[in-house]
Amino acid sequence: MLLVVEDDLDLAHLLEYNLYRAGYKSCLSPTAEEALELLSQKSFDLVLLDIMLPGMDGFELCRKIRQHQLYKDIPIIMVTAKGEEIDRILGFELGIDDYVVKPFSPRELNLRIRAILKRERRRGGTMQEILSSGGVAVDLSRHIVSLDGRELVFTLMEFKLLVALLKRKGEAQSRESLLSDVWDIDKSISTRTIDTHITRIREKLGESGSIIKTVRGFGYKLDEMQG
Repeated sequence: MLLVVEDDLDLAHLLEYNLYRAGYKSCLSPTAEEALELLSQKSFDLVLLDIMLPGMDGFELCRKIRQHQLYKDIPIIMVTAKGEEIDRILGFELGIDDYVVKPFSPRELNLRIRAILKRERRRGGTMQEILSSGGVAVDLSRHIVSLDGRELVFTLMEFKLLVALLKRKGEAQSRESLLSDVWDIDKSISTRTIDTHITRIREKLGESGSIIKTVRGFGYKLDEMQG
């Protein structure tokens, strides 16, 4: 699934059509704020990002993605009318993977997307796709949580919260930090929401739920256990 962040609806729908013809599913967002919302709800393989957006611009959105624990590794291609060298340099300094200037050839864009996704798949062999602790395992690519080989049903937010804990095993994490990792640092959600989700995760993990420890007055940590 590709995320297209483009406020020009005609161009966005043209991109969506060309991506569909090339075999890709896509999701459209006209603003950076809505894109952050979508990133918190769905899993994306790549982001096509315009710079000139209403409200938060593409550079700031790119910065937020690269700073986010759960989204930071998603490939980003900037697709923009801003072709000046300074814009390209800033984009690459922020961590984009490619830069395409409008107007562009749909065929060329598809080839660039394919090259980046192929590179990511090659890297997948060395990247950690399975996070585990004891009998608990999380398959990042397939979004599956299992306990001793038995698949469990987790909501998206429960999944993201467990991933955040597993990625920093043994480290105490504040409720605020977990909230910004899993939901969005800009959202006004009570930190007690974390407690509710932790309780549900523990219940689903049964006895293994004890690997998630409460750090009184601060937050939570996931104990190191041999997988």
